[in-house]
Amino acid sequence: MTYFRLTCVASAAVLLVACGGSDGPERGALIDPPAVLTTLTAAQIDASAASAGLQALTGKAKCDVKVVALNYNTVGAKPGENTNASGAMLVPSGACTQAAPLLAYARGTDVLKTRTMANPQDSETFLLAAFFAAQGYAVVATDYLGYAKSSYAFHPYLHADSEATTIIDSVRAARQAAASVGANLSGKVMFSGYSQGGHASMAAQRAAERDYGSEFNVAAGAHLAGPYNLGDAVRVPVAIAGYQVFVPFMVTSWQKVYGNLYTDVKTVFKAPYSGYIENLMPNPTKGSSQLIASGELPGGTPDQARDAMFQADYLAGASTSATHPFYLAAKKNELLGWTPKAPVLLCGGAGDPTVPPAVHQRPMKADFDSRGVKNVTSVDVDAYVQATFGIGGKAPTDPTSAAFATYYGNYHGQYEPPFCLAQARGMFDAVK
Repeated sequence: MTYFRLTCVASAAVLLVACGGSDGPERGALIDPPAVLTTLTAAQIDASAASAGLQALTGKAKCDVKVVALNYNTVGAKPGENTNASGAMLVPSGACTQAAPLLAYARGTDVLKTRTMANPQDSETFLLAAFFAAQGYAVVATDYLGYAKSSYAFHPYLHADSEATTIIDSVRAARQAAASVGANLSGKVMFSGYSQGGHASMAAQRAAERDYGSEFNVAAGAHLAGPYNLGDAVRVPVAIAGYQVFVPFMVTSWQKVYGNLYTDVKTVFKAPYSGYIENLMPNPTKGSSQLIASGELPGGTPDQARDAMFQADYLAGASTSATHPFYLAAKKNELLGWTPKAPVLLCGGAGDPTVPPAVHQRPMKADFDSRGVKNVTSVDVDAYVQATFGIGGKAPTDPTSAAFATYYGNYHGQYEPPFCLAQARGMFDAVK
């Protein structure tokens, strides 16, 4: 089936909404011609997957994969804002000529402003190539607002609505680019993402089904290790791993979106962080580990990092008051309460110290169950993580040991993702 670029028709209100209306650029329209950066051969993908110990999960590559850079029109976090975002399209090629479903993917948190998914050396891009594009899926992965080529002034971190619009417009961009890069799209669309991306992909599926049902044939969504239950999360007394990155990023980005989380940054953050935290992330030169190593973010245990950065009164207010602005912003951006039309997979590992399933995945599933939603599956991959990376097949238990620090330090960022991506592909294979 051949797909063509959507155009805005003044007489059709639904298309005005979809395309951004007559007051701004067409949403999802390409700004630059799509650029094929390289083609990864099936043999190269197999060699890299085998070297990383992933081939048992990915399977042998069936397709070569073109890596394509995209730059497209989208909208900002506030009404009336027109901006752009960049990203990557991964196109199955070579032996794969059949029509491909399109997977819209949202990446995990990264504070390095220059990072782009349109990079064949990026580890997350490689995972998408090995698990999906080399198996016959077309993939589009956004860089988000405020990253890479995006001119947006900041990144609206864990802001559900702008995550959704950026991803939905990436699908439009990929459809527009398809013919020129040799992509044969079937018309089916899937949504997936990991960590922040799990929150973003769920927000995108919700918006696609609710607002653009006639435009997108949503086949499924696989939302992996995402922070869906943000209202309760800000009230958990024990700090999560990576607290000094994720929570300041939330507070400062929501302040830029809503303008009411504080009137004086010093009432939220202690010195010296209060002097620069509002403009620290995303950072033009440093990732999170570099910011911690430089002292721009605190180290230590998660609780120590929290106590070094935050004013205790501010966090206590968010934990106890139903009208506290941080809590209310978190509630606005949590994802409980929606009813998916297409099948949904939730995946995570019980030992995840950064996005604990007990706080997010399980309450999300319980929320679906409480409303009689039948098309949601929840998977715990912790047994696979323990068997593969634990000591004697078990998670280390001595919190003072180096093994404990290594295991839980790598759990969310390295150990868990491949197992959840494999679960996602199993689900997508059944509906593609």
